[in-house]
Amino acid sequence: MGTLRIALAQINTTVGDFEGNIAKIVRAISGARELDADLVTFPELAVCGYLAEDLLLRPRFLEDNRRAVEKIAEQAGGIGAVVGFADSEDRRVYNGAAVINDAYWVDTYRKVELPNYGVFDEKRYFSPGSEYLIIEAGTARIAVTICEDIWIERGQVEKWVLDNMAHITINISASPFNAGKLAVRQTTIADFAKRTGTFVCYQNLVGAQDELVFDGASMVVNPQGELMSRARRFKEDLLVTDIRIDSADAELWQPRDSTGRWKRRIVLKPKHRREPIPPSRATQLERIEEIYEALVLGVSDYARKNGFSKAIIGLSGGVDSSLTAAIATEALGAENVIGVTMPSRYTSKGTLSDAALVARNLHIQLITVPIEELFTVYENALRDPFGEGNPGIENENIQARIRGNILMAFSNRFGWLVLTTGNKSETAVGYCTLYGDMAGGFAVIKDVPKTLVYELAEYANRKAQFELIPSSVLYRPPSAELRADQKDEDSLPSYSILDPILEAYVEEDRPPEEIAARGFQTDVVNGVVRLVDRNEYKRRQAPPGIKITPKAFGRGRRFPITNRYYTNKPTEG
Repeated sequence: MGTLRIALAQINTTVGDFEGNIAKIVRAISGARELDADLVTFPELAVCGYLAEDLLLRPRFLEDNRRAVEKIAEQAGGIGAVVGFADSEDRRVYNGAAVINDAYWVDTYRKVELPNYGVFDEKRYFSPGSEYLIIEAGTARIAVTICEDIWIERGQVEKWVLDNMAHITINISASPFNAGKLAVRQTTIADFAKRTGTFVCYQNLVGAQDELVFDGASMVVNPQGELMSRARRFKEDLLVTDIRIDSADAELWQPRDSTGRWKRRIVLKPKHRREPIPPSRATQLERIEEIYEALVLGVSDYARKNGFSKAIIGLSGGVDSSLTAAIATEALGAENVIGVTMPSRYTSKGTLSDAALVARNLHIQLITVPIEELFTVYENALRDPFGEGNPGIENENIQARIRGNILMAFSNRFGWLVLTTGNKSETAVGYCTLYGDMAGGFAVIKDVPKTLVYELAEYANRKAQFELIPSSVLYRPPSAELRADQKDEDSLPSYSILDPILEAYVEEDRPPEEIAARGFQTDVVNGVVRLVDRNEYKRRQAPPGIKITPKAFGRGRRFPITNRYYTNKPTEG
């Protein structure tokens, strides 16, 4: 028997920040070396950041990326390392893993299975690899793989692992978060471990990149599919695990690929006589807790990585803006969040007082800018051109656009990031105003359905151990307050009905007749579907927002704006 010590360096990288990413990787190598690790691994594309999108089409970017790997190798004396980077050769780009041994870059593995679904678009950028790579560490054999390679059951990579009688599978990954995804990952990893009889060291990225959040939870699973150790979620971590290997079959293996050709081996010299490290298992998070943590990390990283130190929010006194402010305060600090209340003739005293109470509870600055005078100017200016007739939707939207202008003025003046407060339910059916409440730099709860907004608000209160978001906010009927006595349900089905219909249509791609068969009124389903289809033009102009469901508007769901497939052909009934 022999023991191999493997460290999974769960780091938060930034796309294109080669110097910053190099520094993080080198620090983690040093930390792993101090713990007597034999091998330290890093996430998929850690060197250049995930995902660099069309930067991967620029030769200079790829050259800088390669030089970064060389700099990292120079700092990796006395240890082995597997580092994700963008490899290139003969005008082809590969999703690669550089294998470093005692300060030498000795070989590269190239990802074989390239995902091209959901948020993934890897076939646009990468060519598939075609060869396996085995690391020898004493009598242990370690197969190097990247993310999707182990998700394809009985695929080519799995065959290589079995053919080479590997003991350990290293899988460096960048798997984006959505609620419940961790359980799916763990099942996939456990199944691969059992099918191949290997320990799987699964290395995930942590951090946020634009709309995507990566939740970490790197883990080691034994050949029986049992969890040995797991890193923290939504935090950087260094997960160190001792793996004991039975070397009885060492002489049976010959390093050949599927065609019988000899492959180059990478030989690590494991360390001996060290005190064992007990396995670490980070605490599991409940569904609402993991979503809340993802939203906090998404705001924090978007602001920090894009150079914003402060954020501003239109604080209406409603549940959406209150939740957004609570998340932003946790992400950025109370001193870096500013609320603005912008009352009009339709703003109730209750919402005004609730906005002030939320600001006090969060300890954030609150600025009041009344819009009545500005609104009156608009009304007077448009009275003659509009002619006779009662004011309509244009008057409601003018108010929203005045508020959007005010928030953007603060942003221009002080360099603050405007966080919009629209939820997924509103965004789906177009219950939002272009250049009004949609105006801003980042949409925090863009992928959060309204019913989930309430759950998250209640969680924020439990976490704070007092009514951070007052009950008067939680129980008041939702209203945009853009006309007298307005309620959301004047224009929409109740959210308890709307949200399940949206989930079935948007996330599950169910046709209207199938949704109606679940017990919903056919005319209600048809109306919701029509609204979703007709408001793609609005969503295309919305700011980016954090993805927390399997299919979010934006990267996860791309539909044509000009589209008559369902819009003009609702189900009869």
